[in-house]
Amino acid sequence: MSTVIAFIVIFGALVFFHELGHFIFAKRAGILCREFAIGFGPKVFAHKKGETVYTLRLLPLGGYVRMAGEDPEMVDLKAGHRIGVIFNEQQEITKIILNGRDQYPDARVIEVEQADLEHQLEIRGYEDGEEELQVFPIHREALIVEDGIESQISPWDRQFASKTLWERFLAIFAGPLFNFILAFVVFIVIAIVQGVPTNEPELGKLTEDGAAKKAGLLQGDQVVSINGEGVSSWEDIVQVIQKNPNEELDFTIERDSKTLDVPVVPEVREIEGEKIGMIGVHSPVEKTFFGSVSYGAKETYFWTIEIVRLLGQLVTGQFSIDMLSGPVGIYVSTDTVAKSGILYLAKWAGVLSINLGIMNLLPIPALDGGRLMFFLVEAVRGKPIDRRKEGMVHFVGFALLMLLMIVVTWNDIQRFFLQ
Repeated sequence: MSTVIAFIVIFGALVFFHELGHFIFAKRAGILCREFAIGFGPKVFAHKKGETVYTLRLLPLGGYVRMAGEDPEMVDLKAGHRIGVIFNEQQEITKIILNGRDQYPDARVIEVEQADLEHQLEIRGYEDGEEELQVFPIHREALIVEDGIESQISPWDRQFASKTLWERFLAIFAGPLFNFILAFVVFIVIAIVQGVPTNEPELGKLTEDGAAKKAGLLQGDQVVSINGEGVSSWEDIVQVIQKNPNEELDFTIERDSKTLDVPVVPEVREIEGEKIGMIGVHSPVEKTFFGSVSYGAKETYFWTIEIVRLLGQLVTGQFSIDMLSGPVGIYVSTDTVAKSGILYLAKWAGVLSINLGIMNLLPIPALDGGRLMFFLVEAVRGKPIDRRKEGMVHFVGFALLMLLMIVVTWNDIQRFFLQ
């Protein structure tokens, strides 16, 4: 059960921060965000605040921010439609009732002659009992009611497509960007908690059953020499220990202004077929804010380069598609990492966040990177590509991604549960 909770928390946090990036920059651009969703499928929880509905959905496979203008907007009010309308004190329409008018006894009935819900924000028509054509202004935040469900209209300047290329670029790019920011912050927190490794010739934390603790060494001991050979860094200590498995080493240390000689016999460990010595000592660490920030930046950079390198191997055929992992593989890996402790789990979350950011930046239709590619083409052409053609490309891309997800998930199931 703890693994299930860890998986849900980690995956939920990654998706939440990704969508939060989209949401914040879309709102900054003035785009109407209709829904902020974590997960797909049926709603488990929904709460409306302001003009946005915040939902938690059944399938924890991602999330989305539904921005005005990305889907076909409102119902097209054609001539002859009879609708109910409710006005505010300024005689602006605040609610347009398409059906079920009997539920709104205060609504006035209008036969539509012409309606513009995006630019002019007005309805021209005839009110019941009147023969004169009238113009009824619509409030910018008016609601349309159909089958009891209310949805807010979106004037053209609140729609995604109305914004500048730069504003649209930022609204899409911010999702992956927030995944990198999340990883950076996670690595900083890890460094603040456990400290940043240094290269000083000093002993860090000792394991309870290690050779160092059995020999009488203590955390904080300054290593002067080993077998009479001076050492000046932690790397020097590690090299000597690893090269001498099961060989007695004479450690000369300084402790409380005293010089001591402590014999230590490194235990033998086999790693990738090679026998090396280990004494159960971690590297020394320091806890400083700027050191933690530097560590966060270095770890974020390291894992970004490493993941990009692996993607490059996938493209060149050095990395098989069978080695990719989907939700099942990530769950199994999370279970393994969780057994090592909370800090390892936090680091795993940081790596996953970077991976999610990079994957979303790939120029694949339906992903953020695919949309950014269309923006690049628009910048070169000087005008956007036809929205219907772009929508079809993204639809096909999404279908192929779902097919890939099924293949990867099946491979995970075979690898972890059917072998």
